[in-house]
Amino acid sequence: MNDAKEEIKSRLSIEDVVGRYVELKRAGRNLKGHSPWGVDKTPSFMVSPEKGIWHDFSANKGGDIFTFVMEVEGISFKDAMEKLAAEAGVDLTKYRGGDPNITRRKLRAKEALELATRYYQACLARNRNVCEYVFYKRNLNRGTVREFKIGYSPASGKALYDVLTKRDFKDQELRDAGLLNQYGKDMFRDRMMIPFIDTTGNIIGFTARIVGKGEPKYLNTQDTILFNKSRFIFGLHNAKESIRKNGFVVIVEGNMDVISSHQAGVKEAVATSGTAMTEQQIKALSNLTSDIRLAYDGDEAGVKATERAIMLAGDLGIDLTVISDYHGAKDPDELIQKDPKLWQQAVEERVPAVDWLLQKYEENLNLRLAPDKKKYSDVALKLLGYIKDEVERATYEEKVAKKLGIEVEILRKKGTRLTKKLEESANSKFYKKPKTTIIPDHIKKMENSLLALKIFGGVTKTKIPFDVPEEETKIDELELIFSSDHENIKDPDYEKEAAELMGRYNAEYKKERIKELNEKLSTVDEESTEYDKILREITDLQKS
Repeated sequence: MNDAKEEIKSRLSIEDVVGRYVELKRAGRNLKGHSPWGVDKTPSFMVSPEKGIWHDFSANKGGDIFTFVMEVEGISFKDAMEKLAAEAGVDLTKYRGGDPNITRRKLRAKEALELATRYYQACLARNRNVCEYVFYKRNLNRGTVREFKIGYSPASGKALYDVLTKRDFKDQELRDAGLLNQYGKDMFRDRMMIPFIDTTGNIIGFTARIVGKGEPKYLNTQDTILFNKSRFIFGLHNAKESIRKNGFVVIVEGNMDVISSHQAGVKEAVATSGTAMTEQQIKALSNLTSDIRLAYDGDEAGVKATERAIMLAGDLGIDLTVISDYHGAKDPDELIQKDPKLWQQAVEERVPAVDWLLQKYEENLNLRLAPDKKKYSDVALKLLGYIKDEVERATYEEKVAKKLGIEVEILRKKGTRLTKKLEESANSKFYKKPKTTIIPDHIKKMENSLLALKIFGGVTKTKIPFDVPEEETKIDELELIFSSDHENIKDPDYEKEAAELMGRYNAEYKKERIKELNEKLSTVDEESTEYDKILREITDLQKS
């Protein structure tokens, strides 16, 4: 697909693509602006039209138009490629070696879903009773109905089928779109229709709420060639700009919670399928923000969903919080109907997810009884195993020990034994061994600066132990970093700067390595040879 990438780049300038999200101003040969992730006070985002690259010095991110769209939209490379290809007028099928039949089927499914959406919208406008349900019972305004493309599917079993077959759609094409049931009739009948819209704006399915009496209350499109339940995040297309601008996302349980929240002014709300968050979904959201707020119910399903979210977030360095005070309402939608301002207030008055879960555990146990103390310590230790930061984990260990009325060292020893046991258990569904610590941003920034000095500053006396990258885009980005770091310095001493920076880098890297080893040490049996090996490495690092 390299030829396709180059074709797209030749048609789209980086300043035009980035300029849709960032206000850019001329700064010599380059362009400058504020970070689209809202992490700088002075302009730290730089674009080189000449090189076709960008670099955000505050967020330590950079690349070409594809990496920019991936980062700012929180989408995959494939989705970014398709989005930019559409903007550039490039036909990707000419460059793909895949099955052209699949490409054609996907295109026809998209066309069918787009037409179905417009048809459902027209049906809503013509049906007075359904309008009363949507606008008065559900309390949605016309702007919200337009924004989410809400419609109505007629009760007739073949209303949509007849419309689409007259447009030359075949039965298989409608099945590909998820619009036919097993009997060859309309999948959705007598329901308020809410499209599933992906991050690039394509309709890929529907969630449908029964208008009158009947079951199921909600009927969703099943997995198709376009729709994948484990990857899809409802409302993200509408929410991503607000998430990027305001720096947080709110995950609610229901699709109607999302719609009501947007209407109430909290446009950062999204929903997964029910409460079953997947790794793909939390990774997609983490590309947009590290501030993820959960608005789950306090029932057993909500507790399990929060546990799973903490488990998934642990490896990504994300701090989760929980929105828990619904002022007597059962969910965000009901609270919004009561008073939208109370929902806005609730979103701000959140609590750390670990605190919320520990409180839920405690509510269901009697900590004066030994068996319940054991249960509480078991679930608490499993939960704390996902906390990466040593200080934060130690704080919670002390809090749990105090609740149990025991010494914190006793709790930690049990934690070590439990960790070993869980690692050895092939059937454990809760525990997952923490991954290696991700290199922190400040260390990565130093690596980039050192590489820039090595390549463009001609530094040779100071040993910089990083290989020159092979990717041309990365080298161009390093040149941008180099020129930005030294543009206002008349006679820079690159060798001196490299030596000083290398010293700071070694100190910071050693600190992070010791932290990583200490975390690993807490999961290893004290009697094992591995424990002694890790301990020796920590001691050697502390002496050096």
